[in-house]
Amino acid sequence: MPKAYWIAHVTVTDPDPYALYAKGATEAFAAFGAKVLARGGEVVGLEGETRPRNVIIEFPDMATARACYESDAYQAARKHRIGAGEAQIMLLEGAE
Repeated sequence: MPKAYWIAHVTVTDPDPYALYAKGATEAFAAFGAKVLARGGEVVGLEGETRPRNVIIEFPDMATARACYESDAYQAARKHRIGAGEAQIMLLEGAE
């Protein structure tokens, strides 16, 4: 079964509530066995729209990644993100 990747491209507009989101989301990710591969750091935009904050999180599989997103813990954290920035978030199944 291939791994899955949570990919987020974010522009934070209100850092205080976003920090609450980040704390709660990190706890949710840990509860689902996720591994952060990239968070923040230098971004070099080559084509298309680029956001200043980009995140890649590895999950054991797609079902676990979806369960994390749908979990009470993540949804509680997500409430702090809404209105604190603009985000594109997707789950991507890895290659076998």
